[in-house]
Amino acid sequence: MKRVFRLRLSSQSDNRKSAIQNPKWAGIFAIALTFAFGGARASAQQAGKMFRIGFLDPSTASGSTVLVEAFRQELNKLGWIEGKNLTIEYRFAEQKRERVSELAADLVRLKVDLIVVAGTPSAIAAKRATTSIPIVIATVVDPVEQGLVASLARPGGNVTGLSSLGTELATKRLEILKDAVPKLARVGILRPPGGQNLQLKELRSAALELKLKLEAIDTQPSGKNLESAFQVAKEKQLGAIMTTTGINFFASRKRIIELAEKYRLPAIYPQKGFVDDGGLMSYGADYDDLFRRAAVYVDKILKGAKPADLPVQQATKFEFIINLKAAKQISLIIPGHVLERANQVIK
Repeated sequence: MKRVFRLRLSSQSDNRKSAIQNPKWAGIFAIALTFAFGGARASAQQAGKMFRIGFLDPSTASGSTVLVEAFRQELNKLGWIEGKNLTIEYRFAEQKRERVSELAADLVRLKVDLIVVAGTPSAIAAKRATTSIPIVIATVVDPVEQGLVASLARPGGNVTGLSSLGTELATKRLEILKDAVPKLARVGILRPPGGQNLQLKELRSAALELKLKLEAIDTQPSGKNLESAFQVAKEKQLGAIMTTTGINFFASRKRIIELAEKYRLPAIYPQKGFVDDGGLMSYGADYDDLFRRAAVYVDKILKGAKPADLPVQQATKFEFIINLKAAKQISLIIPGHVLERANQVIK
Protein backbone atom coordinates (compact mmCIF):
# COMPACT_ATOMS: atom_id res chain seq x y z
CA MET A 1 0.00 0.00 0.00
CA LYS A 2 1.37 3.39 -0.95
CA ARG A 3 1.35 5.84 1.95
CA VAL A 4 1.33 9.61 1.43
CA PHE A 5 2.41 11.94 4.20
CA ARG A 6 1.12 15.53 4.10
CA LEU A 7 3.00 17.80 6.50
CA ARG A 8 1.66 21.29 7.21
CA LEU A 9 4.75 23.56 7.40
CA SER A 10 5.11 27.29 7.83
CA SER A 11 5.57 29.31 4.65
CA GLN A 12 8.69 30.94 6.10
CA SER A 13 11.93 29.29 5.08
CA ASP A 14 13.48 29.48 8.56
CA ASN A 15 10.45 27.66 10.03
CA ARG A 16 10.72 24.92 7.36
CA LYS A 17 14.43 24.53 8.12
CA SER A 18 13.88 24.32 11.85
CA ALA A 19 11.04 21.84 11.41
CA ILE A 20 13.20 19.51 9.33
CA GLN A 21 16.04 19.79 11.80
CA ASN A 22 13.69 19.00 14.69
CA PRO A 23 14.36 15.34 15.71
CA LYS A 24 10.62 14.58 15.77
CA TRP A 25 10.03 15.85 12.21
CA ALA A 26 13.29 14.38 10.98
CA GLY A 27 12.07 10.95 12.07
CA ILE A 28 8.80 11.35 10.20
CA PHE A 29 10.62 12.48 7.05
CA ALA A 30 12.89 9.44 7.30
CA ILE A 31 9.89 7.10 7.58
CA ALA A 32 8.19 8.80 4.63
CA LEU A 33 11.27 8.43 2.46
CA THR A 34 11.65 4.78 3.48
CA PHE A 35 8.08 3.95 2.45
CA ALA A 36 8.33 5.96 -0.77
CA PHE A 37 11.56 4.38 -1.99
CA GLY A 38 10.77 0.97 -0.50
CA GLY A 39 7.42 0.95 -2.31
CA ALA A 40 9.11 1.92 -5.55
CA ARG A 41 11.61 -0.93 -5.20
CA ALA A 42 8.79 -3.43 -4.45
CA SER A 43 6.86 -2.25 -7.52
CA ALA A 44 9.95 -2.58 -9.68
CA GLN A 45 10.54 -6.13 -8.44
CA GLN A 46 6.88 -7.06 -9.07
CA ALA A 47 6.99 -5.57 -12.55
CA GLY A 48 10.15 -7.49 -13.36
CA LYS A 49 8.85 -10.93 -12.38
CA MET A 50 7.37 -13.27 -14.98
CA PHE A 51 4.63 -15.30 -13.30
CA ARG A 52 3.68 -18.69 -14.69
CA ILE A 53 0.18 -20.10 -14.21
CA GLY A 54 -1.43 -23.31 -15.41
CA PHE A 55 -4.83 -23.63 -17.09
CA LEU A 56 -6.31 -27.13 -16.77
CA ASP A 57 -9.40 -28.09 -18.78
CA PRO A 58 -10.79 -31.62 -19.31
CA SER A 59 -12.43 -30.65 -22.61
CA THR A 60 -11.03 -29.27 -25.87
CA ALA A 61 -9.10 -26.15 -26.77
CA SER A 62 -11.50 -25.32 -29.61
CA GLY A 63 -14.63 -25.88 -27.51
CA SER A 64 -13.40 -23.68 -24.66
CA THR A 65 -12.04 -20.84 -26.81
CA VAL A 66 -14.78 -18.38 -25.86
CA LEU A 67 -14.23 -18.99 -22.13
CA VAL A 68 -10.45 -18.80 -22.35
CA GLU A 69 -10.77 -15.51 -24.23
CA ALA A 70 -13.05 -14.04 -21.54
CA PHE A 71 -10.48 -15.08 -18.92
CA ARG A 72 -7.53 -13.60 -20.84
CA GLN A 73 -9.33 -10.33 -21.57
CA GLU A 74 -10.07 -9.80 -17.88
CA LEU A 75 -6.46 -10.58 -16.98
CA ASN A 76 -5.36 -7.95 -19.51
CA LYS A 77 -7.66 -5.37 -17.89
CA LEU A 78 -6.02 -6.14 -14.57
CA GLY A 79 -2.55 -5.57 -16.02
CA TRP A 80 -1.48 -9.17 -16.69
CA ILE A 81 -0.18 -9.54 -20.22
CA GLU A 82 1.01 -12.87 -21.64
CA GLY A 83 4.65 -12.63 -22.65
CA LYS A 84 5.22 -9.49 -20.57
CA ASN A 85 4.59 -10.41 -16.94
CA LEU A 86 2.64 -13.64 -17.30
CA THR A 87 2.99 -17.02 -18.98
CA ILE A 88 0.02 -19.40 -19.22
CA GLU A 89 0.60 -23.13 -19.60
CA TYR A 90 -2.56 -24.47 -21.25
CA ARG A 91 -3.45 -28.13 -20.74
CA PHE A 92 -6.53 -29.66 -22.42
CA ALA A 93 -7.44 -33.32 -21.91
CA GLU A 94 -9.40 -33.31 -25.20
CA GLN A 95 -12.40 -35.06 -23.59
CA LYS A 96 -10.23 -37.89 -22.26
CA ARG A 97 -10.95 -37.93 -18.55
CA GLU A 98 -8.12 -40.35 -17.79
CA ARG A 99 -5.58 -37.71 -18.92
CA VAL A 100 -6.65 -35.01 -16.47
CA SER A 101 -4.60 -36.32 -13.53
CA GLU A 102 -1.52 -36.66 -15.75
CA LEU A 103 -1.87 -33.07 -16.96
CA ALA A 104 -2.36 -31.78 -13.42
CA ALA A 105 0.83 -33.55 -12.34
CA ASP A 106 2.63 -32.02 -15.31
CA LEU A 107 1.70 -28.49 -14.19
CA VAL A 108 2.90 -29.25 -10.67
CA ARG A 109 6.25 -30.47 -12.04
CA LEU A 110 6.60 -27.15 -13.87
CA LYS A 111 6.25 -25.41 -10.48
CA VAL A 112 3.64 -22.97 -11.75
CA ASP A 113 2.66 -20.15 -9.41
CA LEU A 114 -1.05 -20.97 -9.65
CA ILE A 115 -3.44 -23.37 -11.42
CA VAL A 116 -6.80 -22.33 -12.90
CA VAL A 117 -9.19 -25.26 -13.37
CA ALA A 118 -12.30 -25.57 -15.51
CA GLY A 119 -14.78 -28.18 -14.35
CA THR A 120 -15.01 -30.62 -11.47
CA PRO A 121 -12.68 -33.36 -12.84
CA SER A 122 -9.87 -30.82 -13.27
CA ALA A 123 -10.42 -29.38 -9.81
CA ILE A 124 -10.29 -32.78 -8.13
CA ALA A 125 -7.17 -33.81 -10.09
CA ALA A 126 -5.37 -30.55 -9.29
CA LYS A 127 -6.16 -30.79 -5.57
CA ARG A 128 -4.84 -34.35 -5.48
CA ALA A 129 -1.68 -33.26 -7.28
CA THR A 130 -0.76 -30.40 -4.92
CA THR A 131 -1.61 -29.00 -1.51
CA SER A 132 0.69 -25.99 -1.80
CA ILE A 133 0.16 -24.41 -5.25
CA PRO A 134 -2.92 -22.10 -5.22
CA ILE A 135 -5.86 -23.43 -7.26
CA VAL A 136 -8.62 -21.21 -8.67
CA ILE A 137 -11.80 -23.03 -9.72
CA ALA A 138 -13.79 -21.39 -12.50
CA THR A 139 -16.77 -23.76 -12.78
CA VAL A 140 -17.52 -26.37 -10.14
CA VAL A 141 -21.05 -27.43 -9.22
CA ASP A 142 -20.60 -27.94 -5.46
CA PRO A 143 -17.02 -27.45 -4.23
CA VAL A 144 -17.97 -28.26 -0.61
CA GLU A 145 -19.69 -31.54 -1.49
CA GLN A 146 -16.77 -32.46 -3.75
CA GLY A 147 -14.35 -31.99 -0.84
CA LEU A 148 -12.46 -29.16 -2.55
CA VAL A 149 -13.05 -26.58 0.19
CA ALA A 150 -14.07 -26.72 3.85
CA SER A 151 -16.83 -24.15 3.32
CA LEU A 152 -17.69 -21.38 0.88
CA ALA A 153 -16.97 -18.63 3.41
CA ARG A 154 -13.74 -20.19 4.70
CA PRO A 155 -12.23 -22.43 2.02
CA GLY A 156 -9.09 -23.35 3.95
CA GLY A 157 -6.27 -25.08 2.09
CA ASN A 158 -5.15 -24.03 -1.37
CA VAL A 159 -8.43 -23.93 -3.33
CA THR A 160 -10.89 -21.08 -3.94
CA GLY A 161 -12.87 -19.60 -6.83
CA LEU A 162 -16.37 -19.85 -8.28
CA SER A 163 -19.32 -22.22 -7.92
CA SER A 164 -21.71 -22.53 -10.87
CA LEU A 165 -24.73 -23.67 -8.78
CA GLY A 166 -25.29 -26.52 -11.22
CA THR A 167 -27.45 -28.64 -8.92
CA GLU A 168 -30.03 -25.98 -8.07
CA LEU A 169 -30.27 -24.69 -11.63
CA ALA A 170 -30.71 -28.18 -13.12
CA THR A 171 -34.09 -28.60 -11.39
CA LYS A 172 -35.19 -25.19 -12.70
CA ARG A 173 -34.28 -26.24 -16.24
CA LEU A 174 -36.45 -29.34 -15.87
CA GLU A 175 -39.39 -27.15 -14.81
CA ILE A 176 -38.91 -24.89 -17.83
CA LEU A 177 -38.73 -27.90 -20.15
CA LYS A 178 -42.03 -29.20 -18.73
CA ASP A 179 -43.71 -25.84 -19.39
CA ALA A 180 -42.20 -25.36 -22.84
CA VAL A 181 -43.01 -28.76 -24.31
CA PRO A 182 -46.75 -29.56 -24.22
CA LYS A 183 -47.68 -33.04 -22.89
CA LEU A 184 -44.08 -33.86 -22.01
CA ALA A 185 -43.85 -37.12 -20.06
CA ARG A 186 -40.33 -38.55 -20.47
CA VAL A 187 -37.02 -36.66 -20.37
CA GLY A 188 -33.53 -37.91 -21.12
CA ILE A 189 -30.58 -36.55 -19.15
CA LEU A 190 -27.17 -36.86 -20.79
CA ARG A 191 -24.35 -37.27 -18.29
CA PRO A 192 -20.72 -38.41 -18.41
CA PRO A 193 -20.16 -41.97 -17.12
CA GLY A 194 -19.47 -42.10 -13.41
CA GLY A 195 -20.11 -38.43 -12.81
CA GLN A 196 -22.68 -35.75 -12.00
CA ASN A 197 -24.49 -37.87 -9.38
CA LEU A 198 -25.34 -34.77 -7.34
CA GLN A 199 -27.28 -33.24 -10.21
CA LEU A 200 -29.01 -36.50 -11.08
CA LYS A 201 -30.17 -37.01 -7.49
CA GLU A 202 -31.81 -33.58 -7.39
CA LEU A 203 -33.31 -34.03 -10.84
CA ARG A 204 -34.95 -37.32 -9.89
CA SER A 205 -36.67 -35.66 -6.93
CA ALA A 206 -37.83 -32.77 -9.10
CA ALA A 207 -39.06 -35.16 -11.81
CA LEU A 208 -41.33 -36.93 -9.31
CA GLU A 209 -42.93 -33.64 -8.30
CA LEU A 210 -43.41 -32.66 -11.94
CA LYS A 211 -44.81 -36.11 -12.79
CA LEU A 212 -42.06 -36.71 -15.32
CA LYS A 213 -40.09 -39.88 -15.93
CA LEU A 214 -36.35 -39.21 -16.04
CA GLU A 215 -34.02 -41.43 -18.04
CA ALA A 216 -30.28 -41.12 -17.40
CA ILE A 217 -28.14 -41.75 -20.48
CA ASP A 218 -24.41 -42.17 -19.85
CA THR A 219 -22.29 -40.89 -22.71
CA GLN A 220 -18.86 -39.54 -23.42
CA PRO A 221 -19.35 -35.97 -24.69
CA SER A 222 -17.48 -36.60 -27.93
CA GLY A 223 -17.30 -38.73 -31.06
CA LYS A 224 -19.76 -41.49 -31.92
CA ASN A 225 -20.84 -41.83 -28.30
CA LEU A 226 -23.02 -38.75 -28.57
CA GLU A 227 -24.99 -40.02 -31.55
CA SER A 228 -25.54 -43.34 -29.78
CA ALA A 229 -26.99 -41.44 -26.83
CA PHE A 230 -29.50 -39.68 -29.08
CA GLN A 231 -30.42 -42.98 -30.71
CA VAL A 232 -31.14 -44.40 -27.26
CA ALA A 233 -33.28 -41.37 -26.47
CA LYS A 234 -35.31 -41.89 -29.62
CA GLU A 235 -35.69 -45.63 -29.07
CA LYS A 236 -37.00 -45.03 -25.57
CA GLN A 237 -39.46 -42.47 -26.96
CA LEU A 238 -38.17 -39.64 -24.83
CA GLY A 239 -39.90 -36.33 -25.44
CA ALA A 240 -36.97 -34.03 -24.67
CA ILE A 241 -33.39 -34.02 -23.42
CA MET A 242 -31.10 -32.14 -21.06
CA THR A 243 -27.40 -32.29 -20.32
CA THR A 244 -25.79 -32.07 -16.92
CA THR A 245 -23.77 -28.96 -16.21
CA GLY A 246 -20.16 -29.45 -17.20
CA ILE A 247 -17.36 -28.03 -19.29
CA ASN A 248 -17.17 -31.22 -21.38
CA PHE A 249 -20.69 -30.97 -22.80
CA PHE A 250 -20.19 -27.24 -23.33
CA ALA A 251 -17.12 -27.93 -25.45
CA SER A 252 -19.16 -30.38 -27.60
CA ARG A 253 -22.17 -28.08 -27.85
CA LYS A 254 -22.22 -27.74 -31.65
CA ARG A 255 -22.42 -31.49 -32.18
CA ILE A 256 -25.10 -31.85 -29.49
CA ILE A 257 -27.18 -29.12 -31.10
CA GLU A 258 -26.90 -30.83 -34.52
CA LEU A 259 -28.05 -34.15 -33.07
CA ALA A 260 -30.96 -32.59 -31.18
CA GLU A 261 -32.19 -31.12 -34.46
CA LYS A 262 -31.55 -34.33 -36.39
CA TYR A 263 -33.56 -36.43 -33.93
CA ARG A 264 -36.12 -33.65 -33.44
CA LEU A 265 -35.72 -33.56 -29.68
CA PRO A 266 -36.48 -30.37 -27.75
CA ALA A 267 -33.57 -29.55 -25.45
CA ILE A 268 -32.65 -27.10 -22.71
CA TYR A 269 -29.00 -26.43 -21.96
CA PRO A 270 -27.02 -25.10 -18.97
CA GLN A 271 -25.14 -22.33 -20.77
CA LYS A 272 -25.97 -19.44 -23.08
CA GLY A 273 -23.26 -20.62 -25.49
CA PHE A 274 -25.51 -23.45 -26.64
CA VAL A 275 -28.19 -21.02 -27.84
CA ASP A 276 -25.57 -18.72 -29.35
CA ASP A 277 -24.62 -21.69 -31.56
CA GLY A 278 -28.21 -22.54 -32.54
CA GLY A 279 -29.61 -24.49 -29.58
CA LEU A 280 -33.27 -24.30 -28.54
CA MET A 281 -33.20 -23.02 -24.94
CA SER A 282 -30.75 -22.33 -22.14
CA TYR A 283 -31.05 -21.41 -18.51
CA GLY A 284 -28.07 -21.12 -16.22
CA ALA A 285 -25.07 -19.19 -15.03
CA ASP A 286 -23.15 -16.93 -17.38
CA TYR A 287 -19.94 -18.92 -17.94
CA ASP A 288 -18.17 -15.99 -19.55
CA ASP A 289 -18.78 -14.04 -16.35
CA LEU A 290 -17.45 -16.90 -14.20
CA PHE A 291 -14.19 -17.03 -16.13
CA ARG A 292 -13.79 -13.26 -15.95
CA ARG A 293 -14.28 -13.44 -12.18
CA ALA A 294 -11.76 -16.29 -12.00
CA ALA A 295 -9.21 -13.84 -13.46
CA VAL A 296 -9.90 -11.50 -10.52
CA TYR A 297 -8.99 -14.32 -8.11
CA VAL A 298 -5.78 -14.92 -10.05
CA ASP A 299 -4.93 -11.23 -9.79
CA LYS A 300 -5.46 -11.19 -6.03
CA ILE A 301 -3.43 -14.34 -5.39
CA LEU A 302 -0.49 -13.27 -7.57
CA LYS A 303 -0.46 -10.04 -5.58
CA GLY A 304 -0.13 -11.92 -2.31
CA ALA A 305 -3.60 -13.04 -1.17
CA LYS A 306 -3.98 -16.60 0.16
CA PRO A 307 -6.68 -18.93 -1.28
CA ALA A 308 -7.69 -19.94 2.25
CA ASP A 309 -8.68 -16.32 2.96
CA LEU A 310 -10.71 -15.76 -0.25
CA PRO A 311 -14.34 -16.96 0.04
CA VAL A 312 -15.74 -19.05 -2.79
CA GLN A 313 -18.30 -16.99 -4.69
CA GLN A 314 -21.41 -18.38 -6.31
CA ALA A 315 -22.72 -17.48 -9.74
CA THR A 316 -24.75 -14.26 -9.74
CA LYS A 317 -25.73 -13.81 -13.40
CA PHE A 318 -28.43 -16.12 -14.81
CA GLU A 319 -30.21 -15.98 -18.15
CA PHE A 320 -33.17 -17.77 -19.74
CA ILE A 321 -32.90 -17.62 -23.54
CA ILE A 322 -35.18 -19.10 -26.22
CA ASN A 323 -34.33 -19.55 -29.89
CA LEU A 324 -37.52 -19.56 -31.97
CA LYS A 325 -35.55 -20.45 -35.10
CA ALA A 326 -34.53 -23.72 -33.49
CA ALA A 327 -38.11 -24.30 -32.30
CA LYS A 328 -39.43 -23.89 -35.84
CA GLN A 329 -36.92 -26.43 -37.20
CA ILE A 330 -38.38 -29.16 -34.99
CA SER A 331 -41.98 -27.90 -35.31
CA LEU A 332 -42.24 -26.93 -31.64
CA ILE A 333 -44.62 -24.18 -30.58
CA ILE A 334 -43.53 -22.74 -27.25
CA PRO A 335 -46.42 -21.37 -25.15
CA GLY A 336 -46.69 -17.61 -24.78
CA HIS A 337 -46.39 -17.63 -20.98
CA VAL A 338 -43.00 -19.33 -21.33
CA LEU A 339 -41.81 -16.79 -23.89
CA GLU A 340 -42.78 -13.98 -21.52
CA ARG A 341 -40.45 -15.37 -18.82
CA ALA A 342 -37.40 -15.37 -21.10
CA ASN A 343 -34.67 -12.75 -20.76
CA GLN A 344 -34.10 -12.99 -24.50
CA VAL A 345 -36.07 -14.47 -27.40
CA ILE A 346 -34.23 -15.00 -30.68
CA LYS A 347 -36.62 -14.73 -33.63
